[in-house]
Amino acid sequence: MTTLVRRRIDWTGIAFAAVLTLVIVLPLVVVGTWAFTNVWRYPALIPQEFGLRFWGQTLARADVWTSITMSLTLAATVTLLSAIICLPAAYAFARLDFPGRSILFFSFLAGHAFPKFGLLVAIAGIFLQLNLIGTFWGVVLIQLVGTLLFMIWIPVAAFQAVDRRMEEAARDVGAGPFRVFWSITLPQAGPTIAAAILLSFVGTFYETEGAWLIGAPQVRTLPVLMISFINNQPVIQYGAVLSVILWVPSFIALLFARRVVNSGSFARGFGG
Repeated sequence: MTTLVRRRIDWTGIAFAAVLTLVIVLPLVVVGTWAFTNVWRYPALIPQEFGLRFWGQTLARADVWTSITMSLTLAATVTLLSAIICLPAAYAFARLDFPGRSILFFSFLAGHAFPKFGLLVAIAGIFLQLNLIGTFWGVVLIQLVGTLLFMIWIPVAAFQAVDRRMEEAARDVGAGPFRVFWSITLPQAGPTIAAAILLSFVGTFYETEGAWLIGAPQVRTLPVLMISFINNQPVIQYGAVLSVILWVPSFIALLFARRVVNSGSFARGFGG
């Protein structure tokens, strides 16, 4: 007897995927199209002329290259400082038991439990007293706050997921603490920590509110410059070109994250 099983069509899933595609992909397609358009007049559905004219005009501006350099320098500095400060703290939270551990751990994450702009305004008042408004290091400090979630929470999960039996076996054969950390702990936690570092870099590169509130107009990052173009330039293509340039770090992060997630190390970092 042959049993025929009809495969059910998940219309709910298809509708959800279609809505997600419409909401996420369509705006990207429109922005990407504007970036490579020379002429697109209403009510035409497609541009009358494609081209790279506005790429040349945008990339010829000195303030664009200054803002790109500023964004890369800020993101690298903030990520490096965050790694130096947060990774030892994450290891301590994951492995050590000390008074007030839970309260201190959640205090690092408390900044994300409140409206961000209100918190930034309060911090800006303090920075004004310390003469940090409009300075590079003022923006670095405000962006460090935004990296705490990635650089504390994710590495803590990674260190907790390391197989303790392998560490104990290494100690039993005479390995010292540094050798155990370098040969056993770091290879297991490393991919997840690398993903946290990359997420921090990308998040800092795109950070806008803090850079605008603390740094502008002296410190102008690429996202802040893009907002200025959109608000002040009558030509849409300038903002679209900068938006496409801002996609590059995201694509690199996605490629790296896909490689890490496929390796299974990222899932193990969260107990998967």
